[in-house]
Amino acid sequence: MESVTIIECPRDAWQGLPQTIPTEVKFEYLSRLVALGFRHIDAVSFVSPKHVPQMADSEEVMAGLIKHFPADMPAPEIIGIVVNEKGLERALATPGVTTIGYPYSVSAYFRRANANMSRAESRALVETLHARTRAAGRNLVVYISMAFGNPYDEPWGPEIVEETLVWLKDIGVRTVSLADTVGTASPDEVAALFQSAKKCVAGIEIGVHLHSRPEGAAEKVLAAFEAGCRRFDGALTGLGGCPFAGDELVGNIPTETVLATLAARGVSTGIDTKALAIACALTGQIRLAYAHAADAPKPN
Repeated sequence: MESVTIIECPRDAWQGLPQTIPTEVKFEYLSRLVALGFRHIDAVSFVSPKHVPQMADSEEVMAGLIKHFPADMPAPEIIGIVVNEKGLERALATPGVTTIGYPYSVSAYFRRANANMSRAESRALVETLHARTRAAGRNLVVYISMAFGNPYDEPWGPEIVEETLVWLKDIGVRTVSLADTVGTASPDEVAALFQSAKKCVAGIEIGVHLHSRPEGAAEKVLAAFEAGCRRFDGALTGLGGCPFAGDELVGNIPTETVLATLAARGVSTGIDTKALAIACALTGQIRLAYAHAADAPKPN
């Protein structure tokens, strides 16, 4: 049976929620995911608390998570997102973070608005990240943001993504994820870009971090899989929105949609039906408690 890598992304799901999730709730939830069989988790980020207050306690979350690792299971891959060298220092100093993640944008507007960096500055940072993570025995995954286009009326085309991939491979990066940041790619566009990416940089792992309206999610996952993708990001129950999309229905593709779509193709994901149901229920509790403004009525 063919297998794929599933990356669960609570960090992405949580970071824009209106209410702060207590530290102990975060690490207890993450430890439950590990016990349920989730082996690759985008769990924390090391960014400015002023800009992303939900992630201000990443070191404390990791300390709690390590204490709660199931004793009879190997430690999972934990991804920590950074956007500058200060964040890298924090991530490398945090036990349990095995992989550093960096969002490299091919959109000049998006890059400047989110990281206040030029293309040259961002590329210099990626080279630093690669050298320092390698020296520290950590892994590195680079997300190509806006890989499938953007709403900013900027030049875009597969050749821009391909050039970025070739550069990343040349400097030694071996894991890349193509991000449909605003969720506008059609299934055909997902397939076409992934196929061209695989052809231009054979030998490195390429995944997808897709956003979508709910009704289009399964088709996008299937398109990526049939194009050769074997690494998928998802967020349980589709928690977390996409503030850049201009459409409140566009957000993370639900992990349960990813798993169901792949299971229909006879793919092993390492997460069984019972574990998935429990994980969705746990996520539903977080959604109910923290995904609504404090003064808004909670749904029945």
